[in-house]
Amino acid sequence: MIERPTAGERAIIVQLDFGCDGVVEQLDEVRLLAASAGASVCAEIYGRRKSPDASLYAGKGKVQEVAAEVAAHSANLVIFNHELSPGQERNLERTLQCRVIGRTSLILDIFAQRAQSSEGKLQVELAQLDHLATRLVRGWTHLERQKGGIGLRGPGETQLETDRRLLGKRVKLLKERLIRLERQQGVQRKARGRGEVLNVSIVGYTNAGKSTLFNALTHAGAYTADQLFATLDTTSRKLWLGDAGNIVISDTVGFIRDLPHELIAAFHATLEATSRADLLLHVVDSASPTCDEQIAEVDRVLVEIGASDVPQLTVLNKLDLTGLPPAVERDEYDRITRVRVSAKGGDGLSLLREALTEIALEKLRFIRPVLTGDASLNPDIVLDPVSTFL
Repeated sequence: MIERPTAGERAIIVQLDFGCDGVVEQLDEVRLLAASAGASVCAEIYGRRKSPDASLYAGKGKVQEVAAEVAAHSANLVIFNHELSPGQERNLERTLQCRVIGRTSLILDIFAQRAQSSEGKLQVELAQLDHLATRLVRGWTHLERQKGGIGLRGPGETQLETDRRLLGKRVKLLKERLIRLERQQGVQRKARGRGEVLNVSIVGYTNAGKSTLFNALTHAGAYTADQLFATLDTTSRKLWLGDAGNIVISDTVGFIRDLPHELIAAFHATLEATSRADLLLHVVDSASPTCDEQIAEVDRVLVEIGASDVPQLTVLNKLDLTGLPPAVERDEYDRITRVRVSAKGGDGLSLLREALTEIALEKLRFIRPVLTGDASLNPDIVLDPVSTFL
């Protein structure tokens, strides 16, 4: 595993405005990301530009302002809430004389802290190594000369090339291990899919209250906290719904704006379970001023992982902060579209259970004739009964 920065570092946050909406919310989010990583934020630098500077991203004047804050607060880390190129990171570090990281590196570090299962750790390490591959030169600039001299003559390979070769071997090994795990999970999911059990995955923007809702429904005791990516490893539990019997409900990793592609690729096995679910409970922080943007971001990631066609039931969470009453909303065809709840306070959870029961019973109505081999009992059977219901 790549060595992570020590928790409690003194950090300066840099947020630039390129004319897009939601800059204030982006700054709020990066504050929470920094806190989730264990950094102590000493100062925040804000600026406006038409486009990023090719060399320093923020421009010389703004970088000088950052350098003054670094010196004033004895900071040892600068966090840009943007995606920096390897060259920009190196140039900024030379100028500021401290470590500089972008948004992707920050999110990867949080994932490294949160991973608990062996699979999660493998996935995080793979994502870190993929990200590190383009930045490897940073650690070996003093060893880029060709090997030579007494006792050093040999394969004619620079230290940088050697390290890249070793990194490539490690990446290959990790991918092979994850493929084996993915196959094992695929067999388990296939076995579950042959039954009548409704498989539900909880998805949503990070810190929307997914794990709190999961615990409230299943009493699983999953870790919850007011921080980003409190949940990383997928947890599944059975939920008894009376006449509908048991369903399987899974708590999954949260999504976020500009989720690093390295993470999406590395967490393919975990995220694939979402695409194979019968139903997605899309948990939304209804008290957030950017809830619409968060919904759009989750939907974007679902498209990227191949889960856009899975039926969704929107759960508007955190009613304790909005003051709205719990309710079930339906469309003109009497299909359930949204349920308003407070996972923390418990308001509306009975309505959500009733909605899940209704959906699970509808699945049973379509599936049982197929399982018994008598499709004539239900001439209206379709390939996706849950989506027709929703």
